[in-house]
Amino acid sequence: MTLRSIPALLNAAADRDPDAPAITCGEESVTRQELRERTNRMARAFAELGVREGTLVTIGLPNSISFLESAIAAWKLGAVPQPVSNRLPDRERQAIVELADSALVVGASQDAHPTRNVLPQGWQPDPGLSRDDLPDAISPTWKAPTSGGSTGRPKLILSGTRGEFDDSGAGFGIPIDGSVSIPGPLYHNAPFQFASQGVIFGNHVSILPKFDARAALEAVHRYRPSVMLLVPTMMSRMARLPQEERDQFDMSSLTHVWHMAAPCPQWCKQAWIDWIGAEHVYELYAGTEAQAVTIIRGDEWLEHRGSVGRVSIGEMQVLHPETHEPQAVGEMGEVFMRPTGPMPTYRYLGADAFRIADGWESLGDMGWFDADGYLYLGDRKGDMILSGGANIYPAEIESALGEHPAVLSSAVIGLPDDDLGQMVHAVVQVDPAVGGGGIDEAELRGFLSERLVRYKVPRTFEFTTDVVRDDAGKVRRNALAAQRGSAAP
Repeated sequence: MTLRSIPALLNAAADRDPDAPAITCGEESVTRQELRERTNRMARAFAELGVREGTLVTIGLPNSISFLESAIAAWKLGAVPQPVSNRLPDRERQAIVELADSALVVGASQDAHPTRNVLPQGWQPDPGLSRDDLPDAISPTWKAPTSGGSTGRPKLILSGTRGEFDDSGAGFGIPIDGSVSIPGPLYHNAPFQFASQGVIFGNHVSILPKFDARAALEAVHRYRPSVMLLVPTMMSRMARLPQEERDQFDMSSLTHVWHMAAPCPQWCKQAWIDWIGAEHVYELYAGTEAQAVTIIRGDEWLEHRGSVGRVSIGEMQVLHPETHEPQAVGEMGEVFMRPTGPMPTYRYLGADAFRIADGWESLGDMGWFDADGYLYLGDRKGDMILSGGANIYPAEIESALGEHPAVLSSAVIGLPDDDLGQMVHAVVQVDPAVGGGGIDEAELRGFLSERLVRYKVPRTFEFTTDVVRDDAGKVRRNALAAQRGSAAP
């Protein structure tokens, strides 16, 4: 077992089998050798634009081969890929780019970032650039995904892992020289990690331009992956396809179907266990910060229904949310985590960790342990909404709503949704003195779409002239959600 740089591992995979497929997106594919040569050219083009060791490269492309190629080109220079959604409004991306001090922005317009080096979607490097290998390089941190944070302001989560991995494999069932299917958006941390490590270790990584339940099944049938990464919303949509449609696709290649990012309804988990076998369904609970991780396999889950597993990496404990005293077995409290290794697992840019004595940190989750050490999660301590596997913070949406001239105040809450887990619902206090006290919902959606990425725009609105917040500006979100039951009005 030897630590080797990401470029060295990629080159070794190309040396083993240069003609093997490396990445497929839709009907487009590249072989390992093509990937090697294309990213060598791309890295040289990035270098001409000022990308250096340790600098951040913001990647805002849709799911594509180019997305992963851009990350690889950054690693070949010792730089750090910083993935973001390609649907971000300019202003939201600008805040992230300024925080990152990005050396290069890929997938945006120059007008959006006039002081930065920018490459638009569809750009390709000069074919005259050398396709030869570059000198070996190791990024000081191998990825820097974003999070909105509880304040609604952006923050970067820089991995504590350098751009090198043990050449014995990536873990999580990801093989060497196998096949991996990642149908989710690559700008999310887990899909980016699984897809990247899949390619790094010589797997054929199949991704979808956009998630579609049938297309995801077709990819399994066609490319025979052993590992697939999903979120519960995807699992639900796939499981709800007609039985005769699902039966058309051979799922027998799958040994590890991972799901994470949001609570999985028990009916959906059971459906997947019945479909592909309990021993092939895995759930992981952790933050992007990766201080600690729990894992549970389907057969364990059948004995501990609703659990997210036992701690397999790092340490966790449940403490009283105010006194921080340890909670008894079966008693709900706040989940705190800490790593056990000598190095920190992450570093924030733009925020500070919530840390108490002895290095224990909280991400704001509530939960409890049973007598066997299995963790069960409850409500979030904070206000974050989990919708379709995405973390959504009400403060950011409320800030954008507050910019509308007819909005006096607002409260954004998550309401239960069978498909997404939660849907975003906005209770909007309108100013009766503006526009006759009414707001056109379509106009408000357009207004928000200029300020927020699409999945953050509320699915439903409720307009009122009643006071939404008290004099101190506080709002009781849990009470608002409870009053509205299981569906928005």
